[in-house]
Amino acid sequence: MSDLFPAERLERTRGATAEAGLDALLVSPGADLRYLTGYQAMALERLTCLVVPSSGDPFLVVPLLEKPSAEASPVAGLGVEIVGWKETDDPYALIADRLGGSRVGRIAVDNRMWAEKVLALRAALPQAEQSLAGTVLRDLRMRKAPAEVDALRQAAAAIDRVHRRIGEWLRPGRSELDVAKDIADAILQAGHLSADFVIIGSGPNAASPHHEVSDRIVREGDAVVVDIGGTTEDGYCSDSTRTYTIGEPGPEFREMYEVLRTAQAAQTDAVRPGITAEQLDAVGRDIITAAGYGEHFIHRTGHGIGLQTHEEPYIVAGSDLVIEPGMTFSVEPGIYLPGRFGARIEDIVACTEDGGERLNLTSRDLVVLPA
Repeated sequence: MSDLFPAERLERTRGATAEAGLDALLVSPGADLRYLTGYQAMALERLTCLVVPSSGDPFLVVPLLEKPSAEASPVAGLGVEIVGWKETDDPYALIADRLGGSRVGRIAVDNRMWAEKVLALRAALPQAEQSLAGTVLRDLRMRKAPAEVDALRQAAAAIDRVHRRIGEWLRPGRSELDVAKDIADAILQAGHLSADFVIIGSGPNAASPHHEVSDRIVREGDAVVVDIGGTTEDGYCSDSTRTYTIGEPGPEFREMYEVLRTAQAAQTDAVRPGITAEQLDAVGRDIITAAGYGEHFIHRTGHGIGLQTHEEPYIVAGSDLVIEPGMTFSVEPGIYLPGRFGARIEDIVACTEDGGERLNLTSRDLVVLPA
């Protein structure tokens, strides 16, 4: 845990806060708080908030009844003061007072902080300009440390173990919902703490990228998109998509799938320091467009992954973000023919010093299951 949540991360954050011209960064329960402290706090109506001043030591404000949990978390090893507040206390006033009250000019709150808490902080610090902490934390979280990449590598291996067993559950006569229940159980058995999503898109449902599941019965001849992921005990996420067919597919689907497989392989092979997100998106999109399917690739190539399934960087047209070592993201082109069928292939890739490492290691070939 000390490798995943090192103490120096808070110091770097404090420096970035000062560089941004902020008086303090305020972070409530969620991925940002876990990134900075390792503390997986419950999101409650009571305020839990990490305060990182641009000068001075950070402190964590928690409801008194949550203080034992905070003390049992990695926070205890970071030297962060844990300030418990009683039910009759005003934690927002407590934060304002410790920051210096009217002397505070600019603060940043985490991007996912509840509106009621943002507004309460505004009332406690009415003179302070509020902005988003993501502008400070984005660059830090995008570049994963080796321990984080290893955690993602282990998460990828766990979800790969599930994909290798799909044939046990995906067969004709079963509903998407029933198949999804079995896969969700397998995600937990494979080493995840939670099964975050199970998308089973069969037949025409495969043409809807975020279909999830329905009571549709899987049939012979179906193409089935299986997109699954979960969160491991250390907080890092998995996400991988493979496409299956129930029995041999027709030549039209085979041809389309081969275009997709070629495009996705070209994109994963193209990952390297210095390529931009837009250029990487174009590598696969150009192949798919040249084959006549461009209008059917309807989403970005990928999203970053770490303590959240979707985070920076986003691999999308129009982004001039330069890919750097330590960045981890999905490469998941798809082709979707409405009302007919669809296919997607998704791997998590880590940018290394001299190229890219594909973390998901199952075959990208079309998997034909018994009819």
